[in-house]
Amino acid sequence: MNNSAYMDLINSALEARKSAYVPYSHYAVGAALLTAEGKIYTGGNIENASYGATNCAERTAIFKAVSEGERNFTAIAVAGGMEGREPADYAWPCGICRQVMQEFAGGDFRILVVRGQQDYKECRLEELLPCGFGGESIR
Repeated sequence: MNNSAYMDLINSALEARKSAYVPYSHYAVGAALLTAEGKIYTGGNIENASYGATNCAERTAIFKAVSEGERNFTAIAVAGGMEGREPADYAWPCGICRQVMQEFAGGDFRILVVRGQQDYKECRLEELLPCGFGGESIR
């Protein structure tokens, strides 16, 4: 990915935070998912009074893309922090989101955790989920 693609993805994640539904934790997360064809799907976290029914921003973006027929993904940017404030720390994907990424992306899938346009960390999925359990594990 070139720097311009990173900036588009990062800006999309920061913008997606504004759509998060977080009436309980007030911790807003936005995610922007990049397809192999260059399309970006965004999502915000969606909380529920029954906390187990809450959906993370990463999964919202992935499920939105998959429901539109997309299956090949290159990268995702994730930005999170207290509602109404700029991100103060990096919002790493939770274990469930990492598992969903494993289902739909390869080990080289890039994850950007974002605090600002020029302040982010990058890693590959296999770094966050070593020895991941995927479809090949049950074939």
